[in-house]
Order: sequence, then C-alpha cells, then structure tokens
Amino acid sequence: MSNATAPIKRFPISSLPLPPATHLVTHALHPDPATPSVSEFRNLLRSSPSTLRRSRILESSAHFTYVSPLPLPFPYQIKPEEGEKVEDQMAFVEKWLGDREALDEVPNVGGGKGNGHLKKLASKNREYYRELIGLSETGLRDCLPHLHVGDAFATLGTPTLAHEFDDEDIPTASDEEQAIRQELVDVLSGHSVLMTGQDTEDGVTAFGPWSLRYSGHQFGVWAGQLGDGRAISILSTPHPSDTELTYELQLKGAGRTPYSRSADGLAVLRSSIREFLCAEAMHALHIPTTRSLSLISLPHLQVLRERAEFSSVLTRVAPSFIRIGNFEAMNPPEGMMYLMMGGAGSGEQKSWEGLRVLGEWVAKRVLKLGGESDEPWGKKLVFEVARRNAKMVAGWQAYGFMHGVINTDNVSILGLTIDYGPFAFMDVFDPLHICNHSDDAGRYSYRAQPAMILYAAQALLNALAPLIGAEYASSPPSAVKSGWADGASREKIEQWTQKGKDEVEDELRRVVVDVCGEEYGRLMHKRLGLRRSDKSDEAEVSRPLLGLMEEHKLDFHGTFRKLCFFRPSWILPNNTTPTAPSDLDAYISALLSISPEADRMDKAKAAQDFKTWLTKYGNRVQSERDLWADGAEDEESVIQLREKEMKDANPRFVLRQWVLEEVIKKVERDAESGKRVLGKVLKMACSPYDPWGGEGDETTPNEELEPEIREERRFCGLGERKMIGFQCSCSS
Repeated sequence: MSNATAPIKRFPISSLPLPPATHLVTHALHPDPATPSVSEFRNLLRSSPSTLRRSRILESSAHFTYVSPLPLPFPYQIKPEEGEKVEDQMAFVEKWLGDREALDEVPNVGGGKGNGHLKKLASKNREYYRELIGLSETGLRDCLPHLHVGDAFATLGTPTLAHEFDDEDIPTASDEEQAIRQELVDVLSGHSVLMTGQDTEDGVTAFGPWSLRYSGHQFGVWAGQLGDGRAISILSTPHPSDTELTYELQLKGAGRTPYSRSADGLAVLRSSIREFLCAEAMHALHIPTTRSLSLISLPHLQVLRERAEFSSVLTRVAPSFIRIGNFEAMNPPEGMMYLMMGGAGSGEQKSWEGLRVLGEWVAKRVLKLGGESDEPWGKKLVFEVARRNAKMVAGWQAYGFMHGVINTDNVSILGLTIDYGPFAFMDVFDPLHICNHSDDAGRYSYRAQPAMILYAAQALLNALAPLIGAEYASSPPSAVKSGWADGASREKIEQWTQKGKDEVEDELRRVVVDVCGEEYGRLMHKRLGLRRSDKSDEAEVSRPLLGLMEEHKLDFHGTFRKLCFFRPSWILPNNTTPTAPSDLDAYISALLSISPEADRMDKAKAAQDFKTWLTKYGNRVQSERDLWADGAEDEESVIQLREKEMKDANPRFVLRQWVLEEVIKKVERDAESGKRVLGKVLKMACSPYDPWGGEGDETTPNEELEPEIREERRFCGLGERKMIGFQCSCSS
C-alpha cells in the first residue's frame, strides 16, 4: 500500500502503468490458438484480420481472444473502388479489413512512447468523427485517480437542466491539456489502440486488448458459446493506492469480435446512456456494480435496432469482467443444442484443464480466497460467488431495482451488477412488475430476482461440480493439480460430479437465502430508520408497508422519502398537543398525493390503513428512543438525527425510466446541449440523497422557483402517467 497522503501522479492514458504479468488475465488464462501471443496477434491483424471478425466456435480450452476495437457497421460494405479489378476476392477482403485495423504506430502525447512499453497504434483509414459527451468524475476518482484527462471536463461544459450555455466562455486549455484529452477520446472510442511491441521486450509485460469467451443459459435455455461479442478490454492498470487491485477498462460497442455471432458488435447511444448513468447511480446507492468512465458518440455511424440509431462507445471499469458463463464454457451441459448464426450446433467439448486454470485464477487472484496452495478451493469459490451475488440482489430488492435479464452470462463472479440492458427502478410498487417487455413469462420479474441469482449459483456449481468432487475424493481433500482429469472415465467424471454436488448443493440454497435475507433486512432497517433489529420487524413493519404501497398504488421511492419526515410524537397516546391529529392527517394526505392514482384511490380507506400502520411504526420507532439519543438531551435533536440518517438511506432523486428517455432524446436531438443535461443528471444520480429541487420548501409554487431548481424538482418526480412502469427491450 502506498502512502495515502502522498499526491497521486496522473498520467495520460497511453502512459498508465501496466500491472505485473501475474495480475493480467491474458497471462493467467488460455488464449485462442489463433492469437496465442501479442506478437502473433499483431501478425494476424496484418495477414488475416477476418479471423478476428468472423464468428466461430473456439477451441474448448480457450478463455479469451486477443482482438482490437473496430467500430464499423456490419455486414461490412466491402467493395472495390471504381475501376479497381479484384482477382482474388478473399485476398481483397483481407486487405480491406487490414487497411482499417490499427497497425500504424503513432506518437503518444508529447511525441514519446508513453510509459516506455505501450505503443499507440492507429490507421489512416479509421477517420471518423468522435465526440466525448460524458465523463464520470466519480468513476475516475474511485477507480482511476491516476488517469490524466486533460481539459475533458471543461469541453463538456456546465452541467444543467434548464440553462442555455451556447455562449459559455470556456477557457482555452494548453496544447498539452488538449492533446491529453484528444488521446483519451481516441483510445476510448476505439480509434487508437494500445499494446506492446513484442511478447518480451527487456522484461516488459506483453499486453494487447482482448475479449473473453463465455457461454450461458439465456431465459433458462442453454445458448452455447456467447462471449464478449461487443466488449473489448483495452487496458489494465493497478490502483495507485493498492497495487494488488487492478482495474480493467472495457469498451462496450467497439465492434465485432469472434463471439459476435450475427451481430454488429456496436452499441446504440440510447443503451449506452442508460448504462453510463445507471452504473454510477447504483454505486451511489451502495449496490455493487461495474463503474462508468466515459461515453463517446459516433454520430456518423448509424446502426439498426428497432430503428436506425446513432452509435456510441461506453467505457466501463471493474477489477474483473469474468462471469459465471466463463465457467460454463469450460463444462457445458451434456447433449445440449444451441443456435449459432442461424444453424444448430451441438456437442460442445469440455476442458477440464481450462476449468482448473480459470478456477485457480478466480479463487486466488480475483476473489483472493487465500489458503495454502494445496487447499481445495472449488467449494469456497462457489460459496463466495453465491454470497456476493446474494448480497447484491438484496440491494436490488431493497431499492426496487430490476435488472431485466439475469442470464447466467450476465452474473459476475465478483457480485457486481453488470450488463445494464432493460433495467428499471420501481415506480408504483408492484412485486410482479416485469421491466423487460421481451420477458413474456416474467422469469426476471422483481419478485423472482433472488431465485434467479440462486439459479445462476447452481449453474456455477454444475460447472465446477466434477472438480469439487475430485478435490474431496482425496483424503484429506486437496486442490486438483494440472492434468487432474487426464484419462478419467466417463463414470469417474460422473462420480466426481455427484460428489461435488453433494458437498455443496443443500448448503448453497441456505447461503443464498440467508445472506440475501440478512442484507435485505439490514437495508430495510436503514430505510425505515430503525437501529435495532427485532425478529418481528419484517412481518409487522416492512412487509405491511409494502402491502399498503401495492394496494394503494404508491410510489415506492417517494413513500420511503416521505417517511424521513414522519414524527412518532403524532401518534403517541400521551400526546396532548392540540395540533397533533391535524399534523398526522396532513402528513398522510401528502403521502397519498404522491401516488399517480391519487385521483382514483379510496382515500378514506387508504388514510385509515396508513394511520393504523403509522401508529405501529411510530411505537416501534419510539421503543428505541435511547438508541438515537447519542448524547442529545432534547427530543428535537433526536428527531433531526434520525431524519438525517433516513435521508442518507432514501434517495430524493431516482433514475426513473422517464428521466432516462428524456435525457436520451435531448442528447440525440442536440449533443452540444444534451451533454450538459446528461452531466447534470449524472451529478444528481451520484448524489441521490441531496435535497434536489429545494426539497423542504414545497410550499413555494413552481413558477416562483429558479428555472434550474424547478427542473430539479421535476426530475425528482414520477413524470407523466404514461411512463409509469415503462418497459424496455433487450436492445435497450
């Protein structure tokens, strides 16, 4: 660990330090035989680049493929220039692609060679307009504080919802600041590529961009090889305060890889904005997640989804992007059929050695489970991944987040929320809500999410079961060694598999249920402002509250935020304050008014139901009065302390669907002004507990507010009724 008080030295992106080889996934796992090394990968880019752009089933033991970004529409429009004669069509295709691969070394910022190891490569045929429209200050601060971004924030302008800054006087930055920013945009848009020259160069770690191979179950059906079809990890760098912690920078939407199947490997601006904002919003809610770094628009590159849309490249950051599907690729289910580019495929091969190598890397390097070198790790790995994801999904449930597509290939081994697609935050509370309109059966509904995490944990166990069984077949149990399954008969593998399941299966369910339940209870106590945990709290406090929200169609987040202002004194039997009953009635009236169905509900019944619940809740709060005193003598100090803690657990601003749709439209319509709105919404999402929109002064009419405050208040609301419960598609 470095001295935390020492100033952090910042580097342009081409000069960021690389981790040692032992910390790089490409040095630990098995490469695609087509790209066995960085130097051979670079040679392939020159001789046969189509190998990296064609979809193909990889050799069974391969964990990854070296591949560089190539943001081009697909199918590629490969045709000769007017008058050009093509004698060898395949050679022409290879040359056309090769001309567009980043193979020409260009100077790093300052004309040097970056950190002395990384080289910056580009292509003269890659000229396309690229515009930075988003940069996450929190993602940069937490994950990459040593990355110099030049004048990037200045070029994005002042974040705002309501003001026009067409004539904003942005100070002219130095040539160096501008060059650092431009290099950042070039690399994070996929225009330029960073890699080393040779596999070994004076002891330098060989480095090149890569995509991971994984398989998975999609909507409960085996889908075969999937892999990172549009995600390419372009860099890995150690955190300056902890060199054991490395962060990968991954481009999403940077072009085809061998795992793209029939897709184009690109991402639309709409989906990229959603992930860019939501990853940072989730972090602000203290829910484990991948992080966002940048969003770059490629407005001249159109792609087709439900409609023709602009393309963009999102940079996301995480210590690792390995998922449960990576393990399933090493041990696919027996006898399964899957679809590959319109045709049926079957008979995927297993790789027992690939399973061992991947598992050892994840257990010891990624999860850092520790233990002696010969200690069995398979069982510990399954339980640790299950615990992390159970804790994550508890956060989803407590904050009304719905992922939309919890396929096993979308479940991180680190327990991070990953692959934001048709996600949504709950509006009106409905435990059966389905945020993905492609999910006809409701497999990934809000209520089903914990069960789907258990399903994914079971899929991980199924993949690792034979290895775990082999570990526990010895006495004492010990880690398997290289070649552990060589020569093992089918019957032996089946015996190991059953033994592995017997070792883990029953306890696995208990671990997921217990960890999820405990974490959910902890978070709900924070949201309800309760410091003591009673066994009856769920049955008598939290569950009845959710029932009232569902019955009377109340806004999930708005209700919790309103509870921050509740006063237990309003319901105490010895309260003789003449205004108390009217205070309680006014409070309940305000609470019910946040429902989009306020004009349709039975207000008398709803008011009585909430009065009954608030009486029980108020007594429960008052029962732990001494726990809140904290040395405070007067009641008002206790009330203020509790209110502050509740506000710090219940967001004022929520990244609702209508907010996302409005931001997307503004950016699509005019990127120059839209990126300012995007920046302001990002700022609100990163500080969701702040009193945006002048909260606490709701008596001031909207028309009397400053335009910016008025817009903040609007963005903290439910939006139009037609957007309540808005569903997205998988391409979102």
